[in-house]
Amino acid sequence: MAYSVTLPELGESVTEGTVTRWLKQEGDTVEVDEPLLEISTDKVDTEVPSPVAGTVVKISAQEDETVEVGGELAVIDDGSGGVPESESDTAPAQEEQKSEPEPEPEPEPQAQAEESAPSKPDTAPAAGGEGTEVKLPELGESVTEGTVTRWLKAVGDSVEVDEPLLEISTDKVDTEVPSPVAGTVLEIRAGEDETVEVGGVLAVIGDANAAPKAESKPEPKPEPKPEPKPEPKPEPVQEAKPEPKPEPKPEPQAAPAAKAAEAAPAAAAKDGSADGPYVTPLVRKLASEHGIDLASLTGSGVGGRIRKQDVLAAAEEKQKAAAAPAPAAAAPAAAPPAAPAARPAAAVSPELAALRGTVQKASRIRQITATKTRESLQIAAQLTQVQEVDVTKIAKLRQRAKAGFKEREGVNLTFLPFFAKATVEALKQHPNVNASYNEDTKEITYHGAVHLGIAVDTERGLLSVVIHDAGELSLAGLAHRIADLAGRARAGQIKPDELSGGTFSITNIGSVGALFDTPIIVQPQSGILGTGAVVKRPVVVADADGNDTIAVRSMAYLPLTYDHRLVDGADAGRFLTTIKQRLEEGNFESELGL
Repeated sequence: MAYSVTLPELGESVTEGTVTRWLKQEGDTVEVDEPLLEISTDKVDTEVPSPVAGTVVKISAQEDETVEVGGELAVIDDGSGGVPESESDTAPAQEEQKSEPEPEPEPEPQAQAEESAPSKPDTAPAAGGEGTEVKLPELGESVTEGTVTRWLKAVGDSVEVDEPLLEISTDKVDTEVPSPVAGTVLEIRAGEDETVEVGGVLAVIGDANAAPKAESKPEPKPEPKPEPKPEPKPEPVQEAKPEPKPEPKPEPQAAPAAKAAEAAPAAAAKDGSADGPYVTPLVRKLASEHGIDLASLTGSGVGGRIRKQDVLAAAEEKQKAAAAPAPAAAAPAAAPPAAPAARPAAAVSPELAALRGTVQKASRIRQITATKTRESLQIAAQLTQVQEVDVTKIAKLRQRAKAGFKEREGVNLTFLPFFAKATVEALKQHPNVNASYNEDTKEITYHGAVHLGIAVDTERGLLSVVIHDAGELSLAGLAHRIADLAGRARAGQIKPDELSGGTFSITNIGSVGALFDTPIIVQPQSGILGTGAVVKRPVVVADADGNDTIAVRSMAYLPLTYDHRLVDGADAGRFLTTIKQRLEEGNFESELGL
């Protein structure tokens, strides 16, 4: 039965996605939920899993092709042979009629499905018969398209329901697109790096038995691809004909055997092992470069799939293990006077070391970041104002409360929730900062709620997650939301809607030791606050009698970048002062249950 793999809804307002990469090719077998391809939208990059198990018969959307949500990505044949009887009666005649008009490889899966299931044409828009289109789903608010970054399944692969079919990338996130049905990939409509609109067809998933029949007549070379699984009675015999150009009829059964033999090694090469999880070429290459045995790894991806992060983590462990014996071996030799040991050079991560001397294609997130940051600077009149704040009271309060807070709430109590709480309260007092300016209509939108964006550093690049209705949360609530969103963003599990809709942002530049920076505004917001590193230093303070004295205080810089089209310098100063006063008061005991 042929199933059309369509681009699923990936989030509110996402109408399309772009195929960034196919993880499976025509002829590959897939399992349910196994990633077929990668899709990119302006909100999220994700993989599209296969909805059914089977063989990828056709790839409908090529890489870099944009597909609308609901649009067909590929066709998968699940090998169930939903309508074998009607196929055997009508296929031969139909094949003869269509053998000449269909010389192209991609249309073949369509012909196959049509011939195999003439009685059910209504459900097969691209693959005929029982084909189900896999469309690019909505990936988030305002996301209208996505790019296929990688297909996890190829035509001919079998897939199960909810198995990742492909990875999609948008300007906000990378994500997987799961298969809506189980079956075989009959057709892939959007290739890797191809942009697809929300609702656009990514693939077609259907019955693997339907594919072979149409393939027998068309003579293009791609026909053998959809045949890793099918072993029908009379039809497979004809399939053998298209493979060898001479089309010898006397040995029909030998040909299928040869095909099966060829298909098996091919599948093994793609999957890494006959029964192991799917391994992408990139992961296999990384493992080879770092000498990692894939069989020894436990994948963290869907269905135990080994991801790049798993290989890199294993490489780091291997590097640490190799470095460990060094000190022990050096100890005996250093028995005499022992000169001061040289400080070991900082280990370079395997991933970064592999980049030296190479030219790489920018990731989808890097491309989007480059575009959006440049656009933001061109759109808004941005400038940065800085104030320093004494957070000594908060530092002492945090020291007292963090152990109990961790035990009670299950998350660490960092400085960031305090900064976030003070910022949210200040935004309520200064609505002109929690606003957006529309250059075209000359209108200002004063937002009724505070949706706080938090910049998160991930392996794939910078993402800005959004805490919706942050003004309704307590200090503990903010700590929970920050930890949850940041963790899922780094794990690639963030939802598209959690990356959009922000009205103001915070970037924790102090997490990497920076004192201050000049952050770039996330459009269409009017401001972004940086929180510098909290450091102890001597500061002149007044004692109880008003006398100046020098004391060691915990200090931090707060750089605020604002849009001068909407916020004046004095407004920015008042906003920062409100935050500063709230933090220096340090009255958060009630929030912490103290």
